Amino acid sequence: MSRFFDFRKSVFKRPAAAALKWDPLASEPPEVVAVGRGITAETIVRIAKERGIPLYEDPGLVEALARLNVSEFIPRELYTVVAEVLAYVYRVDQAFRERADT
Repeated sequence: MSRFFDFRKSVFKRPAAAALKWDPLASEPPEVVAVGRGITAETIVRIAKERGIPLYEDPGLVEALARLNVSEFIPRELYTVVAEVLAYVYRVDQAFRERADT
C-alpha cells in the first residue's frame, strides 16, 4: 500500500490577528497597529484581552489586514467591513458603560 501526502487537503493554518487604531475625531481612516500569525497573533489577542479591548472575529477581514503593513491605513475596499467592526465595538462599549452605571 502506497502512502503519500495529499496537498489538496486543507492543512492546519496558524491563527492570525490584527489590531486597528482609529480616532473618530480625526479625518484619517483606521490604521493597522499590529498584525501577525502564530505566536504573534496569540500575543495580540492576549494583550487585547488584558486591556479590555473588544475582540471581533472575521477570518476574511484578518486575512486582508494581514497583507497590510503596520502603520498603514486601511484601504477603501475595507471601509465597509471595518465599519461593521467599529459598530460592534461601539455597541460593546455602550453595554459596558450601561453596566458600569448601574
